[in-house]
Amino acid sequence: MRLRLVALAATMAVAGGLAAVPAAPAAAASAPCLPEAGSPVCRSWTGRVTAVNDGDTLSVDITGDGTSTPRSIRLINVQAMEQTVYSPIASRRRGECHSLVATARVEQLVRAGGGVVRLTAQHASSSSRSRPLRSVSVKINGVWRDIGLDLLGRGLALWQPFGTEWAWNAHYRLAEARAARDRQGLFDTDFCGAGPAQSGPIGVVVNYDAPGRDDENLNGEWVRVDNGRDTPLAVGNWWIRDSGLRRYTFPAGTEVPAHGSVQVHVGRGKATATQKYWGLTAPIFDNPTFDKQAHGDGAYLFDPQGDLRAWMLYPCVLNCGDPA
Repeated sequence: MRLRLVALAATMAVAGGLAAVPAAPAAAASAPCLPEAGSPVCRSWTGRVTAVNDGDTLSVDITGDGTSTPRSIRLINVQAMEQTVYSPIASRRRGECHSLVATARVEQLVRAGGGVVRLTAQHASSSSRSRPLRSVSVKINGVWRDIGLDLLGRGLALWQPFGTEWAWNAHYRLAEARAARDRQGLFDTDFCGAGPAQSGPIGVVVNYDAPGRDDENLNGEWVRVDNGRDTPLAVGNWWIRDSGLRRYTFPAGTEVPAHGSVQVHVGRGKATATQKYWGLTAPIFDNPTFDKQAHGDGAYLFDPQGDLRAWMLYPCVLNCGDPA
């Protein structure tokens, strides 16, 4: 698939009804995006957090923008699970499994940093639904700590790369791979409670690069669910997604045959027992790059209660035994 360029296809409510509001351009400094040799140059701002909206969105009063009105800031290249009820009081929040844990972790980091954050981006214009896309760091014990990297390392979010904001990709995808290896957070397959068919091998394979042009061969992109069990796997109301918010939910009664598979094609077609169609009008799985931009993606299978049961992260960067 072509790389995501500017906007994140997401629908996110904002705590307290705060909407993104126009603001005068803030004074931005230029500095390396990362504290390492060869890092690209980023634009950098500072500000004070007025609210943690959810696991990947904060409200920040940006220093030097000529207004005290906070801006809604979306974390770069990080996708937390969806929160549905927003409140500054933690006990009143509601959301998908893992969403509230991610929100609480962001709050903890912001408190530890005294509410002050550093915002960075390769392009000041990068945005998602009118929210500036920024890497957000807090200073704890004299060291700036990247909130997105922390979330990914704990398995509290999915890595979601953007085409123009790639400086963090190599670090972020490795952090997600380590969380998956160690079964942290989302990658703990019974974190939300014992689910259906909890025992037995289940696998996911994604074909992210369709033959020919991806946008002309949507059904050449597909996700396959493999059942290594001796009995059929009922997956009605289970769902698959990419690192964005796009989901395909299996119809009630869908079964993956014993030692068989069910394939979900990205485009449209006539469904059968083992061939399903997402019905999308554009490709969604980013092709990996093996350069400094370090792009990639993943496919994820969730059960109805919100446990991540199987996944494929690509390109493989840790414990790679499968040549695919």
